[in-house]
Amino acid sequence: MQKYEIAQLNDIEEIDDGRSPFRPVRHHLGITAFGVNAFGPRAVGDRLINEHDEAEPDAQEELYVVTAGRARFEIDSEILDAPAGSLVFVRPGASRTAFAEEDGTTLLAVGAKAGAPYRPEGYELWAPFHPLYQAGEYAAVADRAADVLAADPPYAALYYNFACAASLAGRPDEALVYLRRGFELNGELREWAREDSDFDALRGDPRFQELVG
Repeated sequence: MQKYEIAQLNDIEEIDDGRSPFRPVRHHLGITAFGVNAFGPRAVGDRLINEHDEAEPDAQEELYVVTAGRARFEIDSEILDAPAGSLVFVRPGASRTAFAEEDGTTLLAVGAKAGAPYRPEGYELWAPFHPLYQAGEYAAVADRAADVLAADPPYAALYYNFACAASLAGRPDEALVYLRRGFELNGELREWAREDSDFDALRGDPRFQELVG
């Protein structure tokens, strides 16, 4: 195996999940120890990162590195000016978003949960389907699941999300196959599934009851 990887940021294709488009640096380089994505370049006034708080269960510590331009961070309603070269560290639970203050503003976001092994979730593969899922186009998402999962990517959350879409699309057999594989990769997802309304249509199915324990 080659001992290093090198890439130009602009060579990493941007992914649009319906919120803030990002460049999947972690996925592109095959990083498994921590998450890292790039946002930008953006024009003045454009949002760089979607508003979120990294609260439980994610609870990731995040470091934002402004590599070009100037960003305006809003963290728990406090406004921070962050020119190129700024390092902005935000702890879990704090609401955060950022906007470009100059054309060409670009930043890297690096994150992981303190005290826990990093577990990639494969969001890079799910992101293109997120807008369809949010719009209730569950069958359209489920139709693509087989193609995305053909190589058996090692991402439990990816299987879980496609199981949600299949369940909501009225495809219980597919949902259970994806859910079973997700649990094999990460048994902690059983707790989520027990309370997840996306699986309400499966609750009377003894196969689902056996899977979630």
